[in-house]
Amino acid sequence: MQLAQSAVAVTGGASGLGRAAAERLAAAGARVTIVDLPSSRGAEVAAEIGACFVPADVTEADQLAAAFAEAAEHSPLRAVVHAAGRGARIRLVSKSGEPGDLTAFEEVVRLNVVGSYNALRLGAAEMVKHPAPEGEERGAVVLTASVAAYEGQIGQIAYSAAKAAVVGMTITAARDLASSAVRVCTIVPGIFDTPLVRTVLRPDIQEALESAVPYPKRMGRPAEYGALAQHILENPYLNGECIRLDGAIRMAPR
Repeated sequence: MQLAQSAVAVTGGASGLGRAAAERLAAAGARVTIVDLPSSRGAEVAAEIGACFVPADVTEADQLAAAFAEAAEHSPLRAVVHAAGRGARIRLVSKSGEPGDLTAFEEVVRLNVVGSYNALRLGAAEMVKHPAPEGEERGAVVLTASVAAYEGQIGQIAYSAAKAAVVGMTITAARDLASSAVRVCTIVPGIFDTPLVRTVLRPDIQEALESAVPYPKRMGRPAEYGALAQHILENPYLNGECIRLDGAIRMAPR
């Protein structure tokens, strides 16, 4: 895939890993459209990096389809990097003996699983509207899971279930879309130094997490996620794969 002048949509592109991918792809010459919530800093970030911003909720089909159509307004949509997602701390049974919060569980699953399915189906549907360039694919989708899909910690049951579903989607999606010349891969990040992590984790917890990474002993940098997203898009033989980006960490129970 030639990224220069190609239309690319990045969900969750207003902050964190999504912003890093948007910056990287815009610097590579892609026509980047940031898709994020109306309440996000999407418009500001788009202006800073030379992209466009379309507000949309990834769980709402009509909004996301319209966002992808707008991204493809001037040239066919070639890539989607889906970075929108979040977790919530839920234990199956609280210390007081109450069952875990079902509403919170459903919200996490809806955002991460339904949002990923929407990004896959609507992004691919937009890509197949146009013939593939000669000798190339029509497009590629990069999903985002988490090491919690494999080693969920105490309190991560909703997030682990949701991200495990994203991992499970990957090979099936790649097979479903193979006849349409659309690839699918998933990045599986470990602990990354994002504004959200800095906000919710105390400094001592951040240090403990960094010390648990075999090498390099630090949190991941969002730019490293962006670099991998770009490589996946540009490497035509990467398909159906879930790639851990975690410094070889294996998460402990807590």
